[in-house]
Amino acid sequence: MKSVFVTVGTTSFDELISCFTSEDVIQALRELGYGRLVLQIGRGAVEPAPYSSAEFTLEVFRYKDSITEEIRTADLVISHAGAGSCLETLGAGTPLLVVVNDQLMNNHQLELARQLHRDGHLYYCTCRTLSDTLKTMDLSALNPFLPGQTEKFATFLDKAVGLQ
Repeated sequence: MKSVFVTVGTTSFDELISCFTSEDVIQALRELGYGRLVLQIGRGAVEPAPYSSAEFTLEVFRYKDSITEEIRTADLVISHAGAGSCLETLGAGTPLLVVVNDQLMNNHQLELARQLHRDGHLYYCTCRTLSDTLKTMDLSALNPFLPGQTEKFATFLDKAVGLQ
């Protein structure tokens, strides 16, 4: 059974978590062959009820000491655009879809997602376009994020947040 891991890191991104209570998004995942969805909801106020059926399972948790295992075993990670979450997922070689929080001011997350998408490492969207992006993305077209590219990533991040 293919699985999706959704993470918001240590932040709150209720809009993203709410997307996974939408029948449209759940249906898109099921049509793509995903039968297990794991939501890491951080400190958000939205906490969907876990459930399990023969066709689909939803698991929910706030925090764990490490989400490395969830990232490693997922067939797809859907994440906020936090640098740590992106780097860990790309480093594990797991396909990544970043959902940018367009409610943030001075949105460096969007710049980061755009650059990593230009380099072919991930797809990105907003909550409004999540369902359509799931239906149209081609995970086989993604380029691996090769070891040793962390310096390139750090340089880009420094520029994005105005440190260079």
